[in-house]
Amino acid sequence: MSTHRPICPLPDLLISQIAAGEVIERPASVLKELVENAVDSGAQSIEVRLEAGGIRRIAVIDDGSGIRAEELSLALTRHATSKITSLAELESVDSMGFRGEALASIAAVSQLTITSRTREATHAFSFASGMTEPVAAAGALGTTVEVKYLFDAVPARRKFLRAEATEFGHCIDAIERVALAFPEVGFRVFHNERAVRQWLPTSALQRISDVLGSEFNEHGIEVNAQAGPISMMGVTTRPTAARARADRQFLFVNGRHVRDRTVSHAIRSAYADVLHGDRQPAFVLFLQIDPLAVDVNVHPAKHEVRFRDTGAVHRFVAQTITQALAGTAGTHQISQSENSATLGAFAMPLNSDSIPGGSWSNALTADGLAARGCAQAFAPRWNPGAQAAFALREPASNGLEQPGAWKALYQPLNESHTSENARTDSNETWPLGRALAQVHGIYILSQTSSGLALIDMHAAHERVVYEQLKTAIDAQTLPQQTLLVPVVFRVTEKELALAEECAEQLSALGFELAAAGPQSMTLRSVPAMLARGDLEALARGVLRDIEQVGASRLLTEQRNTLLATMACHGAVRANRQLTLEEMNALLRQMEQTERADQCNHGRPTWVHFSVSDLDKLFLRGQ
Repeated sequence: MSTHRPICPLPDLLISQIAAGEVIERPASVLKELVENAVDSGAQSIEVRLEAGGIRRIAVIDDGSGIRAEELSLALTRHATSKITSLAELESVDSMGFRGEALASIAAVSQLTITSRTREATHAFSFASGMTEPVAAAGALGTTVEVKYLFDAVPARRKFLRAEATEFGHCIDAIERVALAFPEVGFRVFHNERAVRQWLPTSALQRISDVLGSEFNEHGIEVNAQAGPISMMGVTTRPTAARARADRQFLFVNGRHVRDRTVSHAIRSAYADVLHGDRQPAFVLFLQIDPLAVDVNVHPAKHEVRFRDTGAVHRFVAQTITQALAGTAGTHQISQSENSATLGAFAMPLNSDSIPGGSWSNALTADGLAARGCAQAFAPRWNPGAQAAFALREPASNGLEQPGAWKALYQPLNESHTSENARTDSNETWPLGRALAQVHGIYILSQTSSGLALIDMHAAHERVVYEQLKTAIDAQTLPQQTLLVPVVFRVTEKELALAEECAEQLSALGFELAAAGPQSMTLRSVPAMLARGDLEALARGVLRDIEQVGASRLLTEQRNTLLATMACHGAVRANRQLTLEEMNALLRQMEQTERADQCNHGRPTWVHFSVSDLDKLFLRGQ
């Protein structure tokens, strides 16, 4: 039987050691707290000195405002801080620190010495845990905090520290995060008396490049948006540069590095249909929001925040990233040897003003790309005045009926229009160039103003059709085509019941399915832009996706999964012979389509080789 113990207050040292367990996990945790304090002091230059990965010694030297001598002892007292004085200030805190626990917690598990000098003082003062009064010391303007022998007084915690190299790596990660958040501050880092990092004060974008390297230079997309009290800027990478691990994802809320599920989910949603497999995007994003609209007092280590309106934040982040990705058509494979002017031309989406004559020929035939989703009615970014280069040819024996409304989408080319072939002799240039040939029935070879482009025609057309389907569904203008000869195919009882149960949702997507027997189904109509695809495979794929995602969520967050399946079946297939005009029409559509540099599964749709790249292959000029 256990003996009863009386309730009594814990000693201050034990309280501080318990608190240290929440705040101080390893040397990197100590470094983070000390560097954030230096930033809060208004420092313009911060120097970090580490020994044995921070296990033996951590020193942070800043040139900030300093601490007055009479306040040094308070700095090591629990819940003593200059950051806040009331609940109102806590609810609108804009400093990195505010809890008043860090220095006291660190002092409870190490030997801590703090030396500081204010602008008014004639010399510095020093104070350490165990002292009663600060003593005069030598020191420049600012504060130096030195932490030695971390966890030596707490052996149970000390044995959980990793090897010196591992702890040093975590320290570098911690200082990199602070350096990214405050590019206006200079940082120098020494390890075992050897300089390992130095970042001069600079702009936010340059600091990202300095800290994280060339990845964000070569593959980055700049993000900059604002909506009322919330704004976001930074860099995110193109989908084709996604990584296997989520180790290059940095989110800062009001300058504080945090992990937030709301923002992470919003970013994943924006990348949902442009990433291949389980790849992860890399990003550095700075979210600025009214301090009153975010609660930072969620976790002792301040790694998490809570937004007052999570829905609004989610929508803003998702829409901002989606728009940034949408503007990348034709940019992902530009060689580094390209100059900035060429890169800018590829990055700018075309509009009717940028197209000679105000329009370009939609050179598609009925049994070519046209009925596979390339009709101009479903691409709002196209020039409304565009004409079809060929009259619609009546199908001979495919069993499909072409309603008058569908025919009206295509108009024959009259004599006043210039064909695509005639244009090839002019000085006009297109970002994706002009088609030269079809390679192995799979790729389109195109000559651009600065080299060659190789396009995967199925992947590219799949993205075009997919974006058009989304636009048509959103606008509720998806034309339906009734089949002259319905398609009958065998199904299971479960598929038959599913089609009857989801008839309304299927109709909204342009499908009319009806039972033709105990184990057979009749397909009577399909989305007009997909009428030339493999209709039985298309219907089966749609039913399979509906079964997986559920009818209730079909037209919400899982809608795009179904549309991707439809686009895949509707896109032009490999080994289909295209004319030059059809190939050029597909290139023009890619230039007008958002996210055209990846298919719906995240694979690249084209690659580019500059003339200098070709010269290197043949050793020209060497």
